Amino acid sequence: MNEIAGVGIAFLLSLLFTLLLGKLLVPLLHRLKFGQEVRDDGPKSHLKKQGTATMGGLLIIGGTGVASLLVAGQARESLLLVGMMVGCGLLGFADDFLKVVLKRSLGVKARTKFLVQILLGLVLAWAVFALHQETTALIPFAGLRVDLGIYYYALVVFILVAFTNAVNLTDGLDGLASGLMLVVAAAFVLIAWMTGHDTAAIFAGALGGSCLGFLYFNHYPARVFMGDTGSLALGGALATLSVLTHAELILFILGGVFVLETLSVIIQVISYQLTGKRVFRMSPLHHHFELSGWKETRVVHWFWMLGLCCAILGFWAMRGPH
Repeated sequence: MNEIAGVGIAFLLSLLFTLLLGKLLVPLLHRLKFGQEVRDDGPKSHLKKQGTATMGGLLIIGGTGVASLLVAGQARESLLLVGMMVGCGLLGFADDFLKVVLKRSLGVKARTKFLVQILLGLVLAWAVFALHQETTALIPFAGLRVDLGIYYYALVVFILVAFTNAVNLTDGLDGLASGLMLVVAAAFVLIAWMTGHDTAAIFAGALGGSCLGFLYFNHYPARVFMGDTGSLALGGALATLSVLTHAELILFILGGVFVLETLSVIIQVISYQLTGKRVFRMSPLHHHFELSGWKETRVVHWFWMLGLCCAILGFWAMRGPH
């Protein structure tokens, strides 16, 4: 099986599996009343989303995992990619279960969630070093690799913690996070081929297929949300893809929209604590545009376009100077 065929098959298998599973799981989540609680302090237009089924990230995890393992087999990179996605997804599932099923509004305590994410990051750093036997990172646009030594472990942990939370913050509008992930997954297919990681390319293709399948149920008006189950799993998948393909620093460009969403929250908090004033009408950034009069679908489509630009720029940064 050649490289392109492998990725294409993984994409189609994941897409079909996600659509079929969604036809069964989404109605079940509705019947079980596993509905999303909408914050009172959010945009008033979101109150109509109250009760929309959540924990739909199970579709993404299922589609990506099944397709990856069927096409790539039990190669070590494939097992690591699926394992990290599932591990982060389980943390998100625990959070969703406590909030949605057991009605504990805080879910998993923030400190506990943070510690588990650090542990998962350390596992990822150890596993990638065991596979690559190196601790180098590629400098964007320069085409140079720098050996970080022991600090490489800190970088990997930071990336996993940062992007699991970044995707979670971005997942606030119908189709926003899943559409952005579709674009980034496509970029990672190309990057994985460029760096000789065919197994990672298959996983990225499967990830894109599941995100497209999930988007069928998640586009406006959404019938299901991915919940923390999906957002943390997607963040873990991004982090793992980046370290396996030596794109650790490039990820901050590829996932530029996720970075901007996170920075908007950080800026908002710091500004309010220091000056008592807010920089944005509301954070994360997508809510600022909503409260500025943009329709939800307009915000999503423009953020998708920005995500595409970031993915193209990230791929360019990966290639280095020519």
